[in-house]
Formats: sequence, C-alpha cells, structure tokens
Amino acid sequence: MKNKFIIQLLIIFGLLPCCENNENISEAYRNPKNFMNEKWRPQIHFSPVTKWMNDPNGLVYFNGEFHLFYQHNPQGSVWGPMHWGHAISKDLVHWQHLPIALYPDSLGTIFSGSAVADIFNTSGFGHDGKIPLVAIYTNHSHKKESHGDIDFQTQSIAYSLDNGRSWTKYKGNPVIKNPGIKDFRDPKVIWYEAEEKWIMALAVKDRVSFYSSPDLKHWTFESDFGSGIDHGGVVECPDLFPIKTTDGIEKWVLLVSLNPGAPNGGSGTKYYIGDFDGKEFVSDNPVEKELWLDYGKDNYAGVTWSNVPGNGTSRLFIGWMSNWEYATLVPTEKWRGANTLPRQLILDGSQEDGYFLAGTVIDSINKIAGNWEYIDGKSHVLKAFPAYQLKIDLESSDSSSFKILLSNSVNNQVEITFDLSQGMLSLDRSKSGKVDFHKSFSQRVTAPLYFGKIHRVELFVDQTSIELFVNNGRIQMTNIVFPETLLNQISISKTDHIKIVSAKVRGLKSIWN
Repeated sequence: MKNKFIIQLLIIFGLLPCCENNENISEAYRNPKNFMNEKWRPQIHFSPVTKWMNDPNGLVYFNGEFHLFYQHNPQGSVWGPMHWGHAISKDLVHWQHLPIALYPDSLGTIFSGSAVADIFNTSGFGHDGKIPLVAIYTNHSHKKESHGDIDFQTQSIAYSLDNGRSWTKYKGNPVIKNPGIKDFRDPKVIWYEAEEKWIMALAVKDRVSFYSSPDLKHWTFESDFGSGIDHGGVVECPDLFPIKTTDGIEKWVLLVSLNPGAPNGGSGTKYYIGDFDGKEFVSDNPVEKELWLDYGKDNYAGVTWSNVPGNGTSRLFIGWMSNWEYATLVPTEKWRGANTLPRQLILDGSQEDGYFLAGTVIDSINKIAGNWEYIDGKSHVLKAFPAYQLKIDLESSDSSSFKILLSNSVNNQVEITFDLSQGMLSLDRSKSGKVDFHKSFSQRVTAPLYFGKIHRVELFVDQTSIELFVNNGRIQMTNIVFPETLLNQISISKTDHIKIVSAKVRGLKSIWN
C-alpha cells in the first residue's frame, strides 16, 4: 500500500507516467460488459468502464467515428492524476471503450482540451496522404504548483495518424507557455475558414482569451472577452462556434462553464450570442446577462464536436453529468461520472425577440427505443426496461399548473412542478433515494418559465439521471438521482386550465447489451 501511494505521488508530480499495462484496467477495457451492470450504472448514458471521469475532451468526428475523450483518473474513483480516457461511436448512442489516449508526462498531467482534424495538414504532422488528428490540451504541473509557482498550466499538442488509436506528443511542447496566470487552461480550437487559421478559446481566470495560429504550433494572442466581470466563479471549458439561426442568420455562440456560479449552486454553463471577426468576440447582450444552457444541477463542462458534416444550422453537444459540489461524494464505488445524452443545439428565436440555444436529444436514440405506450389515466408503470423516454403534449394557460411524479416500488420519488402563474419550474429530489452524501443534493432545483405557454414536456430517465426538456429544449434541466430502483412509475396531475393532448412513454434498451 505504501509503495502504491508513492507511485501515485510520482504520477501526480509528473515524475513518472501512469503505467500503461495495468492489468485491472486492461481487463476492464477488454470486457466492458462485465463492468456495466453495477447498481446505479447508467444504461443509456456513457460512463467510464472503471474509476473516475469528469469533463468531456477532444470531441471530433473523423472517418465515420465520433471521438469522445474525457478527464480520467485510472487509479481511483475520485479526481486525481488526469489522463485522457477514450471512446468512439458511430451513432452517438452505442460506445466502444478504447485504451487511455494521453498519459501524464514531464510537463504534467493532462487537463481538458479539444481535438481537430487537420484536413489541410497545416501542422505538417500528416504524411503519406494521412490526415492528422491533433489534440490540444493543458499540461498541469503539480510539481510546480507544490513549489508555490503560479505558471503551472501550459498548452500542448499531440497528433495521431491512425484514427486516434495512438498519439505522438509534439517535441516542441508547450506550444503556449504560461504568462504568469494561475488559471490558464482548457483550450478549445476551431478552424476559422474566413482567414484560413485556427482559433483557440482559452479559459483564463475570469475571462476567455482568444489566440490564433496558422499551424497549431505557433500561437498569437488576439483578445479577451469578459475580463473584470464577476461571474461568480472561475471560468472553465469555453467553446466558440458559428451557427445559423432558425431564420438563416449566422451568429457566433460562446459557451462558458463556471465553477461555482450556476443558478442552482455549484457548477454550470452559460452562453453568449454575438459576432466574431477572427480577432474579437462581441456579445449582442451585456456580458452580465445570464443565459444558461441548462438549469439543472448536473450538466457541466459541456462542449461540442468539431468536423461534423452539415449546413451549420446545429451543433452536437455533450456535458459531464455531475456538479463539483458533490461529484467526489456520490454513492458509486467502482466508477464515478457519466455524460449527458448527446444533444443537438440550435439557435432559435428571432432578431426582434432575441435568440436562444435550444437543445434536444439526438434522433439516433430511436435505435434503442421500444414501442410507445399511451398513458390514458393519471398513472402508468413501465416494465422490463432499464430507462425510458416520456413525452407529454399539452395546452396550457398563463395561470395553469401541473405536476409529474416519478416513483418506484419502494417509494423513492421525484416531483416536477410546472407553475405558470409563478413562472417557475421546480424539481424536488429530496425523496429520490440516496441523498445524504451532501447537504445541497436534496435542495429544490428551479428554472424560470419566462416564455409563456408550455406545449411540450419531454423526459429521459435512466438509472441515475433525469434529463428534462420544455418546449423542444427551450428549457433544459439535467439532474442526477440515486434511487433504489428505476423511477418507473409515472403520475401526472393538473389543474382544470391544462389539457393533456397526448402523454406517452417508451422504454429504452441498454446501450451495453
């Protein structure tokens, strides 16, 4: 035990890379099905085979595969020496676990970042007609940090010529040295076609800094956004991307994750809508205005995939399904951490009334769906499925209210209340099962219903999560739960001012079978 502890310290301080042939880890990746059936294991969401996971990293689509890298501690079920775990998918529903992609090195452990397909070989890493995938990530030197230095975070790159199966770190790392700032991390890189250059959004203390590069190796500082604003927490995991609105106008969206500072406490993600000219991002609204991507407690550090074919009208997104208030305390043992369901983001609204990001679960979820069962009465019990989708179409008035109660045979329950007279949506998970691991977990979660009438409510319920979407994703709310069994009993109650047009549920099969 003493020797193992010493080895762990050496890894953390960058003096020893994590052992790449750990037998327990190798067995887990060879036979993941043996590890995906524990209590509280998500059945329709991605989670690591074993040990700790947090932020999604390196999201890139290439040669028919969606790559998902993630912050991973293969040595324990709490945050520790960060590596990049790795998985791939052809449909964003079924996932294949791959061996760890990036290990700690002499520059430090491997914090969050992004990945791109260098189609034009601007980096020069490609050869023999092979297009390189390039990962851009933060090295965190725990050794420097322990010595009291503040320049312990730098930006580095690595490349792959075999579809992400193996990676070579650039000999010239770091490509961006630390200028003397404690929080200097999470590079998100995109190709800026108008000027044929790369743009990096970097989290720097209280702001997002933008850098540009012709080749992913040499970077020039361009501008800052949000400096001097009290966000309520440290800025993390930015993401900048163009997107066409539903009325055909191209805008730019900047995602910014904050810890703390979320509307319901702890960590969360806000966004800004504006314009970008290759140098500066200018928000259409004051930077103090808060537009939240998700009002739940458990959607953090989410970013979008690069190199996805399409016409620019949507963006594929995934987030880490936890909250830093209690992420290391949740009652799972062999693993900790899961991702949200992948979502399609669109920029809805109009110039007159304002635009907003709406998110819906990807259509390929249909691949694991059973037949719809209609809820004719006030309650319904779903059987024989580990997860499900609930869809309610309704007609409401400004003074109406209704509730959805999710429960199980041992009376664990979650109550979701829509009160249009107060303009408030709330979710109560205080009786949902295991809740005593942190004082904030049982607190009511709320979101403002500021847009008038409700016409659709949709829920995706897994073993340990509830993802709620109102009016096709105008409001998104993600919360984790730890019931004894699936919350498969559904009850709907309403006032006379509500008309339920349709209420139906369908089971969702496990993605691991």
